[in-house]
Amino acid sequence: MVRVEWPLHIVRRVALAAVLAVVLAAGAWTGIGWLQERQSRCADGVVERGPADECVGVTDGSYSFAPHLEAVRKKIQEENARVLDNADKEPYVSVAYLTSFTVTADDSNSAEGVRRELQGAYLAQHRHNRGDLSATPKIRLLIANSGSGSKHWQHTVDELIARKDSPDRLVAVAGLGPSTDENLAAIRRLSENGIAMVGATMTATNIQNINGFVRVAPTNVDEAYAAAGFLKRRDVRTAVVIQDVAKGNLYASTLGTAFTQAFHDGTKHKLVAERMTYDSSVSSAWQNELRYLPGQLCLQKPQLVYFAGRGRHLTHFLDALSNRSCPEQKFTVFAGDDTTNLTAEQLAKAAETGLEVLYTGLSHPDMYRSSPQAVSAPSAKNFQPGGLLDQWFPHDPRDDGGALMGHDAVLTAAHGIQMAARWKGEVVGDAVARMFHQMDGSQQVAGASGFISFQNNGNPRNKAVPILRLNAKGRAEFVEVSAAEGKPPEEQ
Repeated sequence: MVRVEWPLHIVRRVALAAVLAVVLAAGAWTGIGWLQERQSRCADGVVERGPADECVGVTDGSYSFAPHLEAVRKKIQEENARVLDNADKEPYVSVAYLTSFTVTADDSNSAEGVRRELQGAYLAQHRHNRGDLSATPKIRLLIANSGSGSKHWQHTVDELIARKDSPDRLVAVAGLGPSTDENLAAIRRLSENGIAMVGATMTATNIQNINGFVRVAPTNVDEAYAAAGFLKRRDVRTAVVIQDVAKGNLYASTLGTAFTQAFHDGTKHKLVAERMTYDSSVSSAWQNELRYLPGQLCLQKPQLVYFAGRGRHLTHFLDALSNRSCPEQKFTVFAGDDTTNLTAEQLAKAAETGLEVLYTGLSHPDMYRSSPQAVSAPSAKNFQPGGLLDQWFPHDPRDDGGALMGHDAVLTAAHGIQMAARWKGEVVGDAVARMFHQMDGSQQVAGASGFISFQNNGNPRNKAVPILRLNAKGRAEFVEVSAAEGKPPEEQ
């Protein structure tokens, strides 16, 4: 074979061309990646994700995840800017409020509900930074959106973890959304990274014993025992449980089991039928299932129907029950706190059925007027007519309790931050989380939803639980304060 000898200058040109080709290819690839990233970017820390192009991630208030959040978003942005402007005089850390802010019809929480939670969170920030509870270090409040159904929790949680260091100095995450597998996974990931967490509306009893996690909401067990105690005082003797058995619905599964244990004693108070079920994960069947259940109830004739399912399913069930084949048979329906996530229109539709509907809430402004010893007066007054929230966000009702729970979750984080900072302590996530275990006696959280201290598993001790009634106008009407042990804790 003849060997071809290339002149040296030709070899150099070929080699240079090859190198340039590689560089250009790499540059083109990087450029495409950069362009795609820019096109999917909604704002600093916020990107589009999923087929719906939801903007998810973390913002300091400079970006609005939804138009209805504008008023509270602006206040948070202004307060965060003020904290940064004074950073050379007063140290600060960050707390994020994490939930699904771009909710759809598939979410159990409503747009109104998450807006009010954020309003309450801002109130707690304001009180801690420059209000009646002014303390150091100051708090920047970040808004973290995990997307509808928390489908994009991994991206948002990774964004939060990245903000542990300067300039954000994130130490705690509050809110955390409803009781779902996705939100439980988010909690575990945050725990692994040493970030303190305070659940606001999460009630599933089996979300517990996670390092760094506490909640201000009563558990489903506490709600069930509070409900059972109220019903027994009302001389209700027979009941049937209807439960959603959809996989991943931790709220429904723990609520149904807890009420069964709390109410049924086999003698004076009993369940007159086997638990009736439906499966909301089967989209083509669950509404039909709910339509068949009233026929079974007509046969069993319980005084009470305990509905262990999401609020949006409850409205379909009430509609079916109002058209039952035994109109002469009277039923009282009792549900859990997810009823408070219904929109005003959904509540009005439920009221039109004419059925008596009672439910356990997470909190209610009228708790203060009815049982002032069960809640903190300085906290509760902010939610009364003419209070700070009424001044800042007029015409936004707060009887769903969302604002109170968002406030108490951030207030708990703020209290932990203040405690960790004493005696020149280092304010980091792990240190704040340890302070949750010291919040007892004189250090309990003076919340608008009740006085709060925590068990070792992260659950609140004997939390106050309001019993609510859906009135004819579709509004939550306060009935009384109950608790798992009958009487909630008081100020110490």
